[in-house]
Amino acid sequence: MRIALSQINPTIGDFARNTQKIMTAAEKAKGLSCDLIVFSELAISGYPPRDLLEKKDFIAANLMHLNKLIASIKGIGVICGFVDKNLEKEGNPLYNSAALFDDGKIRHQAHKRLLPAYDVFDERRYFEPGTEYSSFLYKDRRIGLSICEDIWNDKDLFSRRLYPVNPVERMIKEGANLLINIAASPYYVGKREFKWDMFQGIAKKYNVPLLYVNQVGGNDSVLYDGISLAFDSKGQMCARARDFGEDMVVFDTNSQKGDIHPVSESDTESLLNALIMGTRDYVRKCGFSKALVGLSGGIDSALTAYIAVQSLGRENVMGIFMPSQYTARENFEDTEKLARSLGIKLYQVPVKGIFERFLEELALLFKDVATEVTGQNIQARIRGTILMAMSNKFGHLLLSTGNKSELAVGYCTLYGDMSGGLAVISDVPKTMVYQIARLINNEKEVIPERIIQKPPSAELKPDQLDQDDLPSYEVLDGILKAFIEDKKTAEEIIDLGFEPSIVRDIMSRVDRNEYKRHQAPPGLKVTTKSFGYGRRFPIAQKYLSS
Repeated sequence: MRIALSQINPTIGDFARNTQKIMTAAEKAKGLSCDLIVFSELAISGYPPRDLLEKKDFIAANLMHLNKLIASIKGIGVICGFVDKNLEKEGNPLYNSAALFDDGKIRHQAHKRLLPAYDVFDERRYFEPGTEYSSFLYKDRRIGLSICEDIWNDKDLFSRRLYPVNPVERMIKEGANLLINIAASPYYVGKREFKWDMFQGIAKKYNVPLLYVNQVGGNDSVLYDGISLAFDSKGQMCARARDFGEDMVVFDTNSQKGDIHPVSESDTESLLNALIMGTRDYVRKCGFSKALVGLSGGIDSALTAYIAVQSLGRENVMGIFMPSQYTARENFEDTEKLARSLGIKLYQVPVKGIFERFLEELALLFKDVATEVTGQNIQARIRGTILMAMSNKFGHLLLSTGNKSELAVGYCTLYGDMSGGLAVISDVPKTMVYQIARLINNEKEVIPERIIQKPPSAELKPDQLDQDDLPSYEVLDGILKAFIEDKKTAEEIIDLGFEPSIVRDIMSRVDRNEYKRHQAPPGLKVTTKSFGYGRRFPIAQKYLSS
């Protein structure tokens, strides 16, 4: 049997477009003499639909388009994810389901058995878990069909399992000699190698081929890298789709061979490609075509502008430079050089006069605050107001430029530099920002080298540097990763070699600035724990981390 693994980029709720993608891919697979084509989890609706699942017409539209596919696609079998109704009188009203159909009939249907409820997942809120674990005969193979999390519970791979049953093991006992897993498995840096090792171990353990088809694209904050795979019965990877783009590869069950397409060569390259894809999808799926970036002469805004250009095209990106009396001459030069390098339009809107007028109007309330935090925040909010005005006037989506290190400790201004529709690099630590910039400049200088080399500064008062208020970013990012992503205690972080007073100060800042992060624009998730809806801490609370 020749099987096509087809990773598509669905838009949530765009049933007509998603269905057309499925039909087009099926025709292509037929042209490649395939017997079966496999699509990802909830391919018809897109994943995750979240509370759209509570709308009856959303469920009805999803089922209507499933029936359209069943009626329209002939001459090839299709495995496709969709939302089904639970007709029983108990339990949640829906199933996360997959169907195999051909020539107008559903041949087999499976409901997702293991429903994740951690990080960005909230499936127990909507779905009832399936209870069947049977395999089924199709063509010359007995297929064990599973959905995403169903394959993530092998006792030999996980020291602490989240669920009492292993659907894969049960299907193998039912005689499955081909495992197919359809997924919407979110991306984060370093995850792909773990997945490859897991799939390899499962295929080798049960001595059966394993096929995995993943969603690709960005849906709000959550990114999907694709990289659909096939492993032979010895655990060797024998088919692989590309990362961060729609693709199709073919696997032959008789020869156990298939197509191998290239993927990003390093974590840094993978991260950059994820941010480019995520920005493109967020901007376009939200109905925009152009973006706006406030440029400062610093590394964060330079990287954000580069990502915007790669995502949308240079003709669709506008840069705004807003110098003040504290802006160094080199930042004028570096911003102009960056704009020329990227090929984007650059507009200059000085804020010095606006800032002075603000201080004049407020003089009766307070004096001598120009360089205090109040004055610094006024400057940031003036810039935010200008950027939002430009966004309103020209219909460009404003991309905010703050990184994860700043957002973690509150080194940012509400309604100022935090303004925007998408926080492109808000899950990228500052040290990683530099690594990405160096990768971009690997072959030729795109981001001016002086931007990479200069000490970072908010330039809100004379001779200001980030390190006046923060430890070095190498130290800061090490503490933040241990605290936020690895969930270590203060003592455990100190044991890694960090200064106790610095550790406790940073942890306190993270706790105190929860209110800011709740008001930040959505950001693209690229680490194991981002400041999005997968991290849920109260704002009004008295517990401080220790």
